[in-house]
Amino acid sequence: MLPQEPKTNPPDRGTESFDEGNRHRFDYYFRPGMPLRPPPPRVAPSGLWFETRKRMLSPWIDVRRVPLDTPQARLMADHLWQGDELMDGVVAAFARVGTAAGRSMLDQALAHGIDTVDQPPVELIALFDHLDNPPDWLDPQRWERGRRLWLNASMSGKTAMLIQDFMGTFVGAEVASATGATGRYVHDPYLRNLETANWFRSMTVAGALERWSPTFQDTVRVRLMHAQVRSGLKKAWGPEHFARHGNPISNATMMGAAVTFGLTPLCFDHVHGRRIDDDRLDDVMHYWAGIAHVFGVTGELIPATALDGMKMVDYMVANAGTAPEWTAKMAGAATSGFAGEGPVARAKVAATAPVAGMMAYYSSNVLVRELLAATPLRTVPLQPWKSATALVSTAEVRARALGDRLPGARARLERKARRDDPMWRWQSRIAKAAAARAGIRDTPYNHHDGSAGGQLSRRLR
Repeated sequence: MLPQEPKTNPPDRGTESFDEGNRHRFDYYFRPGMPLRPPPPRVAPSGLWFETRKRMLSPWIDVRRVPLDTPQARLMADHLWQGDELMDGVVAAFARVGTAAGRSMLDQALAHGIDTVDQPPVELIALFDHLDNPPDWLDPQRWERGRRLWLNASMSGKTAMLIQDFMGTFVGAEVASATGATGRYVHDPYLRNLETANWFRSMTVAGALERWSPTFQDTVRVRLMHAQVRSGLKKAWGPEHFARHGNPISNATMMGAAVTFGLTPLCFDHVHGRRIDDDRLDDVMHYWAGIAHVFGVTGELIPATALDGMKMVDYMVANAGTAPEWTAKMAGAATSGFAGEGPVARAKVAATAPVAGMMAYYSSNVLVRELLAATPLRTVPLQPWKSATALVSTAEVRARALGDRLPGARARLERKARRDDPMWRWQSRIAKAAAARAGIRDTPYNHHDGSAGGQLSRRLR
């Protein structure tokens, strides 16, 4: 495990969401040397995710229906109870100084440095001590190697990552509950998709993680949104929900997301014939470890190697849970246009079969059926489209493996690395066009400024 940071911590009690009498005994931030907390009661392995885990991870680790009890898994279980200490503190500070004033100070510090902010709260000073002083383990040259390797993954591998992340967002218990409760995929999906696509695209640009880059600054703003939602959901759901489920948008889930984003494309390529050695996998893990650090994952949780990351994500995905009530609501809203009777409605449903089959190949049949169970698409056939996707994906990956052995491979990678990732560039253009039709032109990352103060509580009543 990597050494813990940050250097400065705000007071432990600064981010509580309930009054002290209702505070859960596990609602605190871990310190090295503390005994590890048991997982929240809702955590139990689900067969929904077994096929995906086995396909992606079995070349490196022993994937079982009940994941092995490793040190990495135990630490992940503990950190399901906690959020992001520094940014949670900033959200608490915003409650004192006012959200508008707090955001203005945050933006000023991001653009010009914390020293230019007039009388910043101690929590904001602590956050920028963390942001302005990268940990000793973060190696910019290794980070850049990892970025280039990640860009060089196949289109099929990146699509696998995209689909599996989609399944985690819509079907995984913790993420689907948080996403559904905010209502963003129902009320403003175009902005949500644009934010996601723009962030992924910009994070693939050289220098994206440098302190003064626009991408670094947007990452901090996304981190703030996560903390605002976490605070709002803890208030809205109350202590009973926390006692069973742990912290919404937990630190463990953030780390699990970083590992899956980072390793899935390369693991997919590997199992389809484009082999990758451990050193290069470790470089890719380093790329996403640096991103996780800026996103607020605590130091002791960030894996030093890809193998450690795989053991973490095996635990997290195995225990992602079954679809909560929010899955049906989000999937139902997304597929409402397919409802109805008659030949036109049936033709519209049948036209979705290629997409459903593709999703089944990149994730699994059971996940697709779980996603669509309460929608008009629940019986759409997955074959022959799943098999066709397998053929196309395998052919693409093997063609890329052949290209790796042909003369000029290094020069081609150098040229590719000068730009952003082509798949996310394409995704960003699609999301931008859809958002523009809805009147959305930019991504300010500020629409959760009211969430911590009770907006989510009122929406969920």
